[in-house]
Amino acid sequence: MAAAAERTDELVREYLLFRGFTAALKQLDAEIKADREKGFRVDKIVDQLQQFVQSYDLAALRDYWSYLDRRLFSRLEDVYRPTVNKLRTSLFRYYLVHTVQTGRNDKAQEFFLKQASELQNQAEWKDWFVLPFLPAPDFNPTFATYFSRQWADTFIVSLHNFLSVLFQCMHILFFPVILNFEAECLRSSLIQEENESLRHKLFALQAESSRMKKEELEVEQGVVHHKLPAYVANMDRLGDSELDMTCSQRSTAHSLQSRGGFLSSFLSQTKKGPSRPAHPSGASPTQTGGPLLAKKEPTNHQGTKGKEGTASCKDGKSHFTGLTAGESASLQQRQKRLQEHGKERKELLSKGTSQGQSAEKKTDTSTAETEPFSELHAEQAEPSTKTSAGSAEAVGVRQEQPFIVLSQEEYGEHHSSIMYCRVDCSGRRVASLDVDGVIKVWSFNPIMQTKASSISKSPLLSLEWATKRDRLLLLGSGVGTVRLYDTEAKKNLCEICIDEDMPRILSLACSPSGASFVCSAAAQSPISHMDFSAVSSGGKSMNQLQFSLEPEPIAINCTAFNHNGNLLVTGAADGIVRLFDMQQHECAMSWKAHDGEVYSVEFSYDENTVYSIGEDGKFIQWNIHRSGLKVSEYDLPSEATGPFVLSGYSGYKQVQFPRGRLFAFDSEGNYMLTCSSTGGVIFKLNSGEKVLESCLSLGGHRAPVVTVDWSTAMDCGTCLTASMDGKIKLTTLLAQKS
Repeated sequence: MAAAAERTDELVREYLLFRGFTAALKQLDAEIKADREKGFRVDKIVDQLQQFVQSYDLAALRDYWSYLDRRLFSRLEDVYRPTVNKLRTSLFRYYLVHTVQTGRNDKAQEFFLKQASELQNQAEWKDWFVLPFLPAPDFNPTFATYFSRQWADTFIVSLHNFLSVLFQCMHILFFPVILNFEAECLRSSLIQEENESLRHKLFALQAESSRMKKEELEVEQGVVHHKLPAYVANMDRLGDSELDMTCSQRSTAHSLQSRGGFLSSFLSQTKKGPSRPAHPSGASPTQTGGPLLAKKEPTNHQGTKGKEGTASCKDGKSHFTGLTAGESASLQQRQKRLQEHGKERKELLSKGTSQGQSAEKKTDTSTAETEPFSELHAEQAEPSTKTSAGSAEAVGVRQEQPFIVLSQEEYGEHHSSIMYCRVDCSGRRVASLDVDGVIKVWSFNPIMQTKASSISKSPLLSLEWATKRDRLLLLGSGVGTVRLYDTEAKKNLCEICIDEDMPRILSLACSPSGASFVCSAAAQSPISHMDFSAVSSGGKSMNQLQFSLEPEPIAINCTAFNHNGNLLVTGAADGIVRLFDMQQHECAMSWKAHDGEVYSVEFSYDENTVYSIGEDGKFIQWNIHRSGLKVSEYDLPSEATGPFVLSGYSGYKQVQFPRGRLFAFDSEGNYMLTCSSTGGVIFKLNSGEKVLESCLSLGGHRAPVVTVDWSTAMDCGTCLTASMDGKIKLTTLLAQKS
């Protein structure tokens, strides 16, 4: 509602300016400036009420609440009137408690003098007239609850939620037509997404229908593939007589096709995907049970040669010139048996979809290569197969989900693979960076809206929000500079040159104090001539410090501060995790963490341990009080650790090495969000277990997810997952309290 009103105001301003109605424009600006509804901004309305309470302005407080009652609350149904009255009573009690807590008993007595005629007949105020005369009201059982911080916070949140719901439902009660365009745009977007989903379903159904018709036609014509059918993967389902019949039928069908020309029969088989050459003298090397068929087929050929009396062999291929009457009758019986086998094959394949994806994978690797249907089935079952087979030993499945997915939205303003995607400290805005150097700053509450957009001339390699002034963004380039970008003014405030010999700024981390940040600078070679710098700003002056890396300079891939900025953990290309004391400006400890590079590091919730993900696919928890002591170790799928691969048509392949965060924690550090090929996956962290529990798969992506973030600044957790196709999914979660 607030965003729609703000945008409508801008459109009206633009229209008045276009028409030249300057007087009306000035009057509109004056009215908006004095707007008592604050543009339907709930936070500003609550702030205004709190300001009246803190300034002891009882008259203004009563007048403002009366205005809200006339303008908004009076339009509600009668069933909501008790709720409004309770909020009004709580507001006045909040005012009284504030006067007593600040020692202004005169203001409390003034309140009862002015409100006595109105409150003396209300039962809920009967005990409150004695409040100004109590020596210690905060210890009185009647009033102790109202003097607690918990009651005050609960009242403010309740008032905030009530106004939020009211403004969201205003389109039902009273809503001008001009503001409906926002809802229409959203509805149009949802319809487009639904149409796209239905279009994909239609294509899938058409492909399935075409495949089934083709199979039925092949069964009717008695055409048998030279590869072993999928339903014969379990050999105990067929006896020797059925195998003899199948092999004899292949020889007979081949003789019939030879009459129409050998080349035409070979071409028809090559259109069916991977199939064997059309000679019956041997079996395909990829075929299961090939030696058995290779023994039986020559005996059939020899028997046929004896009956026919006419046979010729050329280049290892047999050609038959005729069939007897008895053999034609036998052929009809065999075709009938073949149709029955075709029906059995369909039933088994349909059962396999729901009952045994893992069993199909174990039977034979050639089963997935036998027919186009098997390949299609494997593609459809790929997400579940990866979860069960790729991490069957390391990941368990949790039945009861600890989170509820409230919504999932997509931000699609990027047109290339995402490198970084971070939420600011307030949890209201997101900054994203792609491989083309395009920076987008956007908000998502109440609707997704791009606030700032910039394209860098020089390549950008890292991104981080400032902590105190969350409007500032740090950008690390590939030419040895760090820029300070103002997202509201949409301009660079300054550009700091780190080291010309170390042009690649691989990682940035801003101290929680907001006065300094740390960056890692590296030369073009990833493992040599490394310079690690910490730059702090005080006013206009810049102080730069350098840390020494032992035993030799090495590229630092990732950095993270603890809650107060006294400790800094880093992960390097040599697989070593280093812990720096930021007060002494020296490395406190280091240990070999991974075989290969360290891609991502974070402090745990209690900051007694750190977590790291490396090139070896390990997710390890380390004790920072004892160097190199493992608390827990887990294996993650390759799709969670990288390198990330995106394949396309005509052999196209794009490979991206990890840049941003590969994992993020919830507000209490009990759950972890990681990357996957189809979206984010949430795991439960069990320090006492040897496996990670998979709690929830967010999904929604068609390309591999390369970086994630989890913001807990708002009431509901916000998960960000960014993929190689430039799409960013924003998923809002609600935690289920046990």
